[in-house]
Amino acid sequence: DSFLKQRIMQKRIVRSCTFFVLTILCAHAGVFAAAAQESTPAPPREGITATFAPIVEKVAPSVVTVFTTQTVARGLTSFPFGDDTLRQFFGGQSPQRQGKQTLQGLGSGVIVSPDGFILTANHVVSGAEEVMVGLGTELRKYKAKKVGTDPGTDVALLKIEEKNLPAIAFANSEKARAGDIVLAIGNPFGLRQTVTMGIISAVGRGGIGIVDYENFIQTDAAINMGNSGGALVDTAGRLLGINTAIFSRSGGNQGVGFAIPANLARDVMQSLREKGRVVRGYIGASVQTLTPELAEAMKLKGEPSGALVGEVTPKSPSEKAGMKTGDVITSVNGKKIGDARELRLMIGSMPPGTKIQIEVNREGQSKIINVER
Repeated sequence: DSFLKQRIMQKRIVRSCTFFVLTILCAHAGVFAAAAQESTPAPPREGITATFAPIVEKVAPSVVTVFTTQTVARGLTSFPFGDDTLRQFFGGQSPQRQGKQTLQGLGSGVIVSPDGFILTANHVVSGAEEVMVGLGTELRKYKAKKVGTDPGTDVALLKIEEKNLPAIAFANSEKARAGDIVLAIGNPFGLRQTVTMGIISAVGRGGIGIVDYENFIQTDAAINMGNSGGALVDTAGRLLGINTAIFSRSGGNQGVGFAIPANLARDVMQSLREKGRVVRGYIGASVQTLTPELAEAMKLKGEPSGALVGEVTPKSPSEKAGMKTGDVITSVNGKKIGDARELRLMIGSMPPGTKIQIEVNREGQSKIINVER
């Protein structure tokens, strides 16, 4: 009996020791973990919290609200309330309500010089008889003059009589790449200085059918009605583009917005300031994009690219330089031409009297033609 009791006591002691050891180990593990946590400093807040607030604070004062007023003739209107009782008294015809109607418009703009020049979209001010500009969150209103407009690019330049305004800095839009982060700032639905964020979805977008000279920056930053004429800026707070349009089946944002590149907007602005209009390049030749089908029909080798010359206008710069129908324009001043749209943009941006070196593919042979537009 004494031997049995001794064995039982030994087992209890072993179990107690084991439990004690495990308890000590667990306790030490907790201490070590706590010590490790205490010895590792927490990362600084600015390292883990991304914010664009400094950029917005810098850029927002440069974005303005554009108010427009336009008077239009009032046309025929439908019967009020769709009442068929009224319809029978008028023989099924709607009564005429003659007179004029005043329409109010709302858009955005961007201050580009301290002395009051403002860029906006042409369609924001097109046809407007009066244009007012509201500055800041308090919306100080100024009467604006239309310096000039360019429907071909959807750019318009306004001027208000004020000094020391917060002008935005221009970015080099040619360096913009798909994937770059951008901010869109404007006044959608009258909500002043609204900021949305996205990325550049594509650059050099054309074939949209909005204007004649299309070279848009495409973005998924939310752009809605009232954003037109506002700023698309990079992460340094520089103007990358002027917001102009959205692709939408519903009228609201669907993640496909377009902005006029800052470089193009600046070139148009300078022309409008100097001349009040844009004078575009002209070489006197109709062109179309060289498609794979056309290249195959013409038995051209290699990847099809360039602009195929259709008709050459008599006595035009192109005819005088020796350009012929069937030539394929492959480069201008050493810069490759991908399609007809690129050619129109390049030629259109050159001032009168510019000497242009055009490389063409004529019946499989490369030829240089010097044209003075």
